[in-house]
Amino acid sequence: MESPKHSLIPSFLYSSSSSPRSLLLDQYSNSNAAFASSTLEKSPSPPPPTTTMASSRKNFLIASPTEPGKGIEMYSREFYAACTFGGILSCGLTHMTVTPLDLVKCNMQIDPAKYKSISSGFGILLKEQGVKGFFRGWVPTLLGYSAQGACKFGFYEFFKKYYSDLAGPEYTAKYKTLIYLAGSASAEVIADIALCPFEAVKVRVQTQPGFARGMSDGFPKFVKSEGFGGLYKGLGPLWGRQIPYTMMKFASFETIVEMIYKYAIPNPKHECSKGLQLGVSFAGGYVAGVFCAIVSHPADNLVSFLNNAKGATVGDAVKKIGLLGLFTRGLPLRIVMIGTLTGAQWGLYDAFKVFVGLPTTGGVAPAPAIVAAEAKAQD
Repeated sequence: MESPKHSLIPSFLYSSSSSPRSLLLDQYSNSNAAFASSTLEKSPSPPPPTTTMASSRKNFLIASPTEPGKGIEMYSREFYAACTFGGILSCGLTHMTVTPLDLVKCNMQIDPAKYKSISSGFGILLKEQGVKGFFRGWVPTLLGYSAQGACKFGFYEFFKKYYSDLAGPEYTAKYKTLIYLAGSASAEVIADIALCPFEAVKVRVQTQPGFARGMSDGFPKFVKSEGFGGLYKGLGPLWGRQIPYTMMKFASFETIVEMIYKYAIPNPKHECSKGLQLGVSFAGGYVAGVFCAIVSHPADNLVSFLNNAKGATVGDAVKKIGLLGLFTRGLPLRIVMIGTLTGAQWGLYDAFKVFVGLPTTGGVAPAPAIVAAEAKAQD
């Protein structure tokens, strides 16, 4: 398993067996083996086998506290499976937890005359639907965002590695932010296809009281009303909301975490405790979430409007909400919700990675010259 400090760099850049340090260790071990072999020829009594001694010596030298000797191999099938499952946990559970906030936000976007503020929105829902009403739509939320999280995180790790391989070691180190942006955008295109049907049912259940109790009766009722194609009516606006959101979420997170380790924490990442690393993940995720909410909010208003009104178009939404309203309606609540949500998602995702023996996401990337030198040493 690779060191956590190399978690941003593809495996072809830092194979520990080919690093300069490992080459020196190999030479040292081979020289010891040769010396032991010559001693055997002169000694009357045979000592223990030299190959075992050399192997043990080599393994002992390579293993160190900062280079775990066991766990999931980076970029293996097990690695991508772990990232996919971590995405399910981080997105599904967090979105389900903030269902009450999401419910108020959607109603403020659809009917601002009735739901004028966050506090009044909670008060109206409590009066009309009771405490139970705050969690209306939690099943499509859990299922939809679990599917989205699986694709979002799993494919992000895949595309980040894929684009890094295409770019090569020098350009990967030089243009790492572009790698993050391209990888996250590619992953989100797939993730939203998985999310869209659940999102359509969720919005309809949350904003039209009496439409359905939840997913089990809401899904067939929605399909009967608008057909299967209606489930993807909001896919364009959903891409418009989620792709910028996810690009900001991953690229800003990776950059913020790198800056925290570089400027705010005196010790290298691999010397920090796992608790501190997870704290950095949450902090970086929260700040990234604020940026995410701002850049994706206009499209979020469009998604809510289109999924609530049968036969509505983007033009209808702009005419009714107004251009300024697209950027501002429900924004403060969404900043609080998305900031907390994103911070919790990165915290859960990295906690699961630590649990299965993987490094946390992000950190100070090696300098381009070092990366190029290590890649050259492999050839």
